[in-house]
Amino acid sequence: MILNAFFLALGQMGDRRFRSVLLKGIGFALALLFAFSAVLVIGVGWLVGDSVTLPWIGQIGWIDTVLSWAMVPLTVVLSVFLMVPVASAITSIFLEDVAQAVEDRHYPALGPAAPVSLSDGLRDTASFLGILIAANIVALLLSFVLAPLAPFIFYGVNGLLLGREYFTLAAMRRVGRVQAKALWRRHLVTVTAAGVLMAIPLTVPLLNLVIPVLGAATFTHMFHRLSA
Repeated sequence: MILNAFFLALGQMGDRRFRSVLLKGIGFALALLFAFSAVLVIGVGWLVGDSVTLPWIGQIGWIDTVLSWAMVPLTVVLSVFLMVPVASAITSIFLEDVAQAVEDRHYPALGPAAPVSLSDGLRDTASFLGILIAANIVALLLSFVLAPLAPFIFYGVNGLLLGREYFTLAAMRRVGRVQAKALWRRHLVTVTAAGVLMAIPLTVPLLNLVIPVLGAATFTHMFHRLSA
């Protein structure tokens, strides 16, 4: 069932609505990371001030410039680390379009689903982004301590989170938030296994940006099969 849902989703990746959601997610993520980088670089220079007085050296007037430029490679590294979770979280705002595109093609008799409100979508996005970043930081720390288990930790953590997020998103459009979570708990192993399948390409640059769209489509198929 998981592979069938995955290949059905893969076969629809050329859908106009899929491409639109993908480009929105990447565009907003790049804009957000650029704004974050600019604030960090300018903020460091502002906090340090025009000059600093050091013991035995005296006043130095170029520290703020040096520190501001030193922030540039740091923001590049942070952007690489944060690009996937930020793009995934922002894309999740628009994933309802992906689920509806799947249902329009494969389940046309259902009709339109109940839309998720903007406030709920933003709240879920912020929650998902926070949990995703925190969980990956913890997974990274555990990987240093348990190096041989690092791949299993990464795929396990991200598989659980991606499965929960995308399955719940697909389900709540049809059965509401409470029943969607109950359905996720009932099929936890199956959903997490599908989440691990989504997590594997996260280590492949560029391909990892497609995962939110592909995952939303896959779990929409899975929801309709499991709920039946």
